[in-house]
Amino acid sequence: MESAGEPGVEAVIPSAEDLPDILLDLAVPHEDINELVGLRERVAGDPAVRWLLKRCVSGLVRDMGEIGRGAGLRSLPEQLGLLGRCFAVYVFVAALPSVRAYHRARGIPDDVSRRTLADLGRHMAVHRRRRGTSGLLAPGWLALHFHGELYQLGRLQFERTRLGQRTGQAIAAAGAGPGAGGLCLNLHISDFRGPLSPAACDQSLALAREFFPRHFPEERYEAAVCHSWLLDPQLKRLLPEESNIVRFQKRFRVAYEETEPADSDPVAFVFGDPDLPVAELPRRSSVERAIGDHLRAGGHWYGGHGWFPL
Repeated sequence: MESAGEPGVEAVIPSAEDLPDILLDLAVPHEDINELVGLRERVAGDPAVRWLLKRCVSGLVRDMGEIGRGAGLRSLPEQLGLLGRCFAVYVFVAALPSVRAYHRARGIPDDVSRRTLADLGRHMAVHRRRRGTSGLLAPGWLALHFHGELYQLGRLQFERTRLGQRTGQAIAAAGAGPGAGGLCLNLHISDFRGPLSPAACDQSLALAREFFPRHFPEERYEAAVCHSWLLDPQLKRLLPEESNIVRFQKRFRVAYEETEPADSDPVAFVFGDPDLPVAELPRRSSVERAIGDHLRAGGHWYGGHGWFPL
């Protein structure tokens, strides 16, 4: 192993022999392993790349676990090819010892730690589905996982965060929790994890209600929020009432309504690519038919914003 760190910061580049197992533990797809191992020589041998890696790892592990401090990691320019697409993977791998030490200090079970950090591999699978190559589309999102702010608990992910102005006002007006700036759990729905069934959601919420008081006892979470196209109220009239999406929506109270269309969001999540021509969107399932037919009829999709008390 080679260190790319600075005083007080551990930023280790695993050896070529150790790296494949580390990547597999993070659920990195098998077809990406050889390219990432091959990239190691450039990351370890280029002083400029090592300097940037050191800076990024330092920024990621600083203030570990503090809410709102984990964002900021960005992709490198596409002109750099594989290095640009996969540099962030090396940042996360080098930060891994710090992340796991933080999880251990919080008493977070190994299986929760493993499944949370395995979202790295899922996002590489998303990149390959969309672009056909190794890479990460949104490394800043994964920084939440590797900064101790987000956890996978069953079907759902729970982000430790703070209420925005409009959602906070809605919750405070209902007398169900703090206003803007107060703590909340932001729910996220992962792809490639099976149906969003009521039973799976119930299980995740039960896990969350036990997990956060145990491992973050100094924090009090009274409300769960979600900001997603899945909460667009139009889905209620276009999908069967017994559909998982409609039943998921029924858990939430509306915080506020969005006025700016976000048509690419459901296209990206349902079909895998936000740039697919609307006229060619498949109609293989009720969700695909609802999303595509609505757009083809001249309609738009909007992000929904909801909450419910914990």
